[in-house]
Amino acid sequence: MRIRIKILLLLTIFAFAKLGAQPLNNGEPTTRILFIFDASKSMWGRWQTDAKITIARNILTNMLDSLEAYSNLQIGLRVFGHQKDFPPQDCDDTRLEVPISFNSIPKIKHRLKTIYPRGTTPIALSLEACANDFTECKNCRNVVILITDGIEECGGDPCAISIALQKKGIVLKPFVIGVGLDFKEAFDCVGTYFDGSTETKFQDALTTIISHVMHKTTAQVSLLDAHEKASETNVVYTLHDATSNSLYYQYVHTMNTRGLPDTLLLDPIPVYKAKVYTIPQVWSDSVSLAQGKHTIIPANTPQGKLVFKTKEQINRSKYSNLPVIIRLAGNPNTLNVQNFFREEIYLAQKFDAEILCLPRILLKDIEVKPNQTTYIEVSEPGTVEFLNADNGSGALFTLKNGNEIEWIYNFKPNSKNLRLMLQPGTYRSIFRANSSNTTTDTKVVDFQVEAGRIIKVNVLQDN
Repeated sequence: MRIRIKILLLLTIFAFAKLGAQPLNNGEPTTRILFIFDASKSMWGRWQTDAKITIARNILTNMLDSLEAYSNLQIGLRVFGHQKDFPPQDCDDTRLEVPISFNSIPKIKHRLKTIYPRGTTPIALSLEACANDFTECKNCRNVVILITDGIEECGGDPCAISIALQKKGIVLKPFVIGVGLDFKEAFDCVGTYFDGSTETKFQDALTTIISHVMHKTTAQVSLLDAHEKASETNVVYTLHDATSNSLYYQYVHTMNTRGLPDTLLLDPIPVYKAKVYTIPQVWSDSVSLAQGKHTIIPANTPQGKLVFKTKEQINRSKYSNLPVIIRLAGNPNTLNVQNFFREEIYLAQKFDAEILCLPRILLKDIEVKPNQTTYIEVSEPGTVEFLNADNGSGALFTLKNGNEIEWIYNFKPNSKNLRLMLQPGTYRSIFRANSSNTTTDTKVVDFQVEAGRIIKVNVLQDN
């Protein structure tokens, strides 16, 4: 069987522990790196100065030497294509040679020297199997680095596995280094592609990836106003993995002493998106960080203020705790509940409001403008003392257009000394005493309510 001409790839996947991603700001996590090394038969092929197996060993060994200085680091080695000859093809040829642990670098270097390329290239199976190589850990960063000179030869789909693992939060978007040929288009679905067409470029790409793994980089979240200036602040925001939505960081947005968004130190490996807890909430676009470069994560959050108040201001205490349901314009779902006279900050857009007074007031398309306060005024309520309302059954209605009624309240048993605050207007009570056995004994009482006034209404006394 003819051996395919393949490229040398380095695929780095940032994977999280089985218990899920842990925020890096809750204590420094242990970094755990698993190298997946290609020892298929084609690794004997020539590449620039030597055989591919020799060059890959040397590059990996040199990198391992550079990792000796890190104390909070565990490393392991998985190899594929080294147990069975090709042909025939054995697509189960993958094995964990050195378990992930502290102080494992000497064992890995020794095992690399004794590996003899023999078989095929089960990349997808090896990536899938590596998820079980990491033991459970509550605060670990699990990094998988795959070094291979070939494409998948066993019918697996590394792209599908990568995407599925990312969505589940098991792995993050991989890094891919292609050496010898340009396979960027083929591997864009697997991860971020690096050109490694020469040994020098391969080494540079590997150095860049290790720098990503071992060091944080700077970023800032800019909350943009209507003029696209980063002036909004004092809002909670969280940073998530753009694919799996796993939570990494959670902060209150802060301006520094120069009036600029405060600088953050972030893990550069994940692709982030920010969730800003304005009302309503806002997601930023996905942002990739570059090691050694400062990155701005922008989110459009122009905001204004909304206040509900009474026109007359006769007795503010009457509506001091009156709730108002806020909804996005045209949307039936509740967005927020705010109280009268309390200032609330919203994104600059249109809202609907339902004021829970009697009768309820529905307001449509209230426009909150950026950097402005929108005041919504309603009339001061009047107070009605209902007499005998506990001695029967009935209801209260608004009276409109002469004789049109609309229900607003049912009288309840044992409602002695009932006092209701009602908006100014004309009302009708329809009531029948418990002592009556005749429908025609129903009493209809119309009355007028004025702002700030107190009146008494006997529900058993006709007009």
